[in-house]
Amino acid sequence: MLGRSLFFAGIFFLSLTSTAQNPPNWASNQLIEPSTLAQMLRQENSLPLIFNVGLDPVIPHSVNIGTASKKENLDKFRKELSTLPKDTKIVIYCGCCPFEHCPNVRPAIAVLKEMKFTNWQLLDLPNNIRADWINKGYPVVKL
Repeated sequence: MLGRSLFFAGIFFLSLTSTAQNPPNWASNQLIEPSTLAQMLRQENSLPLIFNVGLDPVIPHSVNIGTASKKENLDKFRKELSTLPKDTKIVIYCGCCPFEHCPNVRPAIAVLKEMKFTNWQLLDLPNNIRADWINKGYPVVKL
């Protein structure tokens, strides 16, 4: 009986540890605060190139790539980036879910690194786009 309990406890522990995504492939200084980007949008002052790598574009002036977890969307992202100077100011965002579970930001960042872009940031949406952007009254795309 004890052996069976230990077995199931081990399975439970493994299931908890295996559900986490890979560690972040960005540094804290590569995050841009939502309030900072919102202010830039309101002033339309030296806007970065903004890419949505998630489900639907929410932020004005976003280029919609689609979910970066799909190969065809990563290919689309590469194509969009291919004509840009490597120091182009870029912001990417998803916001579908908390960062630790997001299937889209890591592949998009990997592409930026692979293509040697040097001036990119990830919009800091640790919870999701609704909680960290929409509910704070920041600018949204008009439907």
